[in-house]
Amino acid sequence: MKQESAEQLGLEAKKNDVQLSLHGSYYVNLAGAKDVVEASKRRLIACATAANWMGATVVVFHLGYYGAGGRAKGFKDCIQALTETTQTLDGLGIRNVRLGPESMGKHVQIGSLEEILTICETVERTQLVIDWGHLHARSGGRLQTPQDFRTVVEQIENRLGTEAMRQLHCHFSKIEFTQKGERRHHTLDEKHFGPKFEPFAAVIPEFKMNPAIICETPLLDLDAVKMRDIYLAARDSDNLVKKS
Repeated sequence: MKQESAEQLGLEAKKNDVQLSLHGSYYVNLAGAKDVVEASKRRLIACATAANWMGATVVVFHLGYYGAGGRAKGFKDCIQALTETTQTLDGLGIRNVRLGPESMGKHVQIGSLEEILTICETVERTQLVIDWGHLHARSGGRLQTPQDFRTVVEQIENRLGTEAMRQLHCHFSKIEFTQKGERRHHTLDEKHFGPKFEPFAAVIPEFKMNPAIICETPLLDLDAVKMRDIYLAARDSDNLVKKS
């Protein structure tokens, strides 16, 4: 994206009270061969530059794959590359944009909940990004009840603090998975797949959360409206309980 276009987008977003985030290039692997890692870092820097022009707060991205070196080495290499990237951004004066490693849905991908939390504890100017569908797929379908979501939210708060928990940036969709993890995304109305949005919606007012929730179903606009309505009903129900 050219600077002029990005800045114009930022102006329109501000005028219409829209909070911007940016999803980075899918051609990123911070645990690959040296040339792949260097190219990935350049792509993240380009994305952060565009985000800075438009006033976006976070660049969401996928970390990559463990590779032949195994989980421990892949994760270590990833943290090193991400640390170097944030240092470069500091040198460029880009300090208002956070890098948001996303939780991933396949077991071969770097991005378990534990790994994402550790990265956010270790690397400055990173921001947790939870994809609830990915967590559901990677865990074999564990997100079923409000308590299941509550457990994750409490873990985030314990590790990263109340502010990080309440201002969570996340994605939501129902998801189909196999033993290998994520297979494909589905709409909210497809009852054979999970997770359901209602259990998460019930937890949001309980923890006084103000999350950014990106709809990632095949029906982005329609399901986003459904999520909004489900959340508003949960919020009103929570308020009614407190008043009574």
